[in-house]
Amino acid sequence: MGGETVLTLILKAGLVVKFVLLILLFFSVVSWAIIVFKLRLFSKVEKESANFHNMFLKSKEWESLYKSTKRYTISPLANLFRAAYAVEDAGRDEIRRTLKRVEATEAARLERHLTFLATTGSTAPFIGLFGTVWGIMNSFLSITRVGAGTLGAVAPGIAEALIATAAGLVAAIPAVVAYNYNLSRARRNIIMMEDFSQELLDFCARKHGETETGSF
Repeated sequence: MGGETVLTLILKAGLVVKFVLLILLFFSVVSWAIIVFKLRLFSKVEKESANFHNMFLKSKEWESLYKSTKRYTISPLANLFRAAYAVEDAGRDEIRRTLKRVEATEAARLERHLTFLATTGSTAPFIGLFGTVWGIMNSFLSITRVGAGTLGAVAPGIAEALIATAAGLVAAIPAVVAYNYNLSRARRNIIMMEDFSQELLDFCARKHGETETGSF
């Protein structure tokens, strides 16, 4: 086994272990695609939201603000403003309901695909463990067939099997870290949306001369 490499061990592994490794490779590739996509998405979302919110604080003219939202295509705050603008002449309850619907839609968009990361983090180690158990079981079965019980006879098979456990951890650890990180960023943006919704409600109250802004 001295000249064995990880690649040669994988090539020599049984069909079940190879199938397990293919599943783990799929989980890992998709997880990393989601990780990269989410990093880019949140960076753009937070940049657009910060720019739009600064504009909102400086300008209270709805017409100009509405026109400016065309530049912010994925900002949840800009989408909230567009929704409020569309129903600005409706009652305060209607505006509140509209904002709540947009908040729910935007929150779902921010948290989209995170379930896959959570699934990878929770299942990949067990899938890898299954491959390891299966490989070790086959190694010991080969001992009974061949009748050789030396370490050299079982070591290659055990090494092949342990690769499945390592692959499961390689797929799971980045997925768990990315899930927690992206979930915290999503929650921060959701809190920003809730705060901005209240700002919009207060703004609508002042715009229409409401005196009881707290009930808006």
